Amino acid sequence: MRIEQRETLPRAAFVLEQSGIHPLLAQLYASRGVQNKEELEDDLAKLIPPSAMKGTQEAAQLLALAITQNKKLCIVADYDCDGATACAVGIRGLRLLGAKNVDFLVPDRVVDGYGLTASISERVKATGADVLITVDNGIASIEGVEVANRLGLQVLITDHHLPAVFDGEIVLPQANVIVNPNQPHCDFSSKSISGVGVMFYVLLALRSLLRSQGVFDTNNQPRLDRLLPLVALGTVADVVKLDRNNRVLVSQGLKRMRAGVIPAGVAALFNVAKRDAKVATTFDLGFTLGPRLNAAGRLSDMRLGIECLITDNEVTAQTLAKQLDEINRERREIEGDMRIQAMEYADSLFEDEADAPPVICVFDPEFHEGVVGIVASRLKDKFHRPTFVFASSAAPGKEHELKGSGRSIAGFHLRDALDLVVKRQPGILLRFGGHAMAAGCTLLEENLDLFEETFHEVALELLDEASLEHTLVTDGPLPVEYRRVDLVNYLDQQVWGQGFAAPVFSEELQVMSQRLVGEKHLSLKLKHGKDLIDGIWFGRTEPLPEIAHLAYRLLAQEFRGEKKVKFVIEGIE
Repeated sequence: MRIEQRETLPRAAFVLEQSGIHPLLAQLYASRGVQNKEELEDDLAKLIPPSAMKGTQEAAQLLALAITQNKKLCIVADYDCDGATACAVGIRGLRLLGAKNVDFLVPDRVVDGYGLTASISERVKATGADVLITVDNGIASIEGVEVANRLGLQVLITDHHLPAVFDGEIVLPQANVIVNPNQPHCDFSSKSISGVGVMFYVLLALRSLLRSQGVFDTNNQPRLDRLLPLVALGTVADVVKLDRNNRVLVSQGLKRMRAGVIPAGVAALFNVAKRDAKVATTFDLGFTLGPRLNAAGRLSDMRLGIECLITDNEVTAQTLAKQLDEINRERREIEGDMRIQAMEYADSLFEDEADAPPVICVFDPEFHEGVVGIVASRLKDKFHRPTFVFASSAAPGKEHELKGSGRSIAGFHLRDALDLVVKRQPGILLRFGGHAMAAGCTLLEENLDLFEETFHEVALELLDEASLEHTLVTDGPLPVEYRRVDLVNYLDQQVWGQGFAAPVFSEELQVMSQRLVGEKHLSLKLKHGKDLIDGIWFGRTEPLPEIAHLAYRLLAQEFRGEKKVKFVIEGIE
């Protein structure tokens, strides 16, 4: 691993500091491209207006008419945290805006696969629905929308994924309305908005239209801002880039959580995770609440997660949150076993991490398809290679198919790479889709070797040595005077995430002592300045040299009544 320090911009840091921002935070913000204090303002008025997103006005008209005519609305969700929160925001928001008949349906990960399929459209029709609304899916569901149209359903697609491409041409489903910032001719600048963010924007447009129609005025209009904790949760958990617009959404959601304006289900998830919503952080959303919701979609039924997010009954919410917590524990056990197997297989491919092939593909008949994405992410993190992990399909009659989930590294667009694989080997993938950093595909087991070979060829063409070298970008040395519990807590309260990374510091430190704890973690005593500091490196068993250039993040903790700062090691040069 190579440790790099972010470029510091003294002028920008000075401007921020002069505007009243703490010197350390000013430096951190400046090195992340912030030029002035105005860029950090998080008032809702700073959001890009809904009218800037193509399709929101048409969606508002469709929904307003459906509400007036008391039509039955059915939301088709996705089975991850973004999809679950988007569904919950849709149900809660539509009910607030006057819809009397709103239901939802979640595809089964194993039986249905991803997105709005033909069978899902048929199931929606069978519920008696008049309007089908997708959240966090649908933009590539050509056949599913065709079937919905034939069945007489009105279709509103809300999504943020990339459209389908056939023979080099973008093809959109023939829905009544599509709201997606990544569709052609949409000028909405926050292309990285999450699925739940798109649904929230549709609701803002609908409220505006209803207000113009005299249904309510600014004094008695429904409070859609109460949905922002859910928007923040889905945004962070989906690991979308936290551009300025997304930071506003997340910041406003966190403020409401800390103030106690929080859905019963979210409060219950904080409770089972033994975290305090009054000091909620983006870390809580991404690594505590998000995984508990995602686990339901991976191993069970995401309906559990959505029911938890839409209930206002605290007892029901607590019961559902406990179930989600138990499922997440099971997920961790399965993932742990799979990760060991996958690591052993990947290690067998090469003697040293530096000799790793340009891509890694792993398959085992015992793998569970619900956690292949997590395992792929762990392998990618360890070896710094685009990685696919495959499992046999659990769908009846499709045992000969493999479902793969991939994770990538900077400089290698995973979905585009899969597109190149298909162009060179037509028909090799039954289905594929995704983003630059994460993608999925389905293929016949007999084609796995050919896929791996072709994927390897594509990687050799697109990746260079610089891309394959694992580089950890940090904020450089931490001044001793800033190693304070109150300052660490203050940093934790800021909005950090994908594209706006949480602070990681790096410098040469003297390792005074080290020992294994729990057989798999390295407990350290490090000399920082003139002081001895506790450190921990999770998942590390190899000893460190006496002097080491380490990257670390800060953790404020209390032990036996004493509050102190601990270094959590992220890497070594």
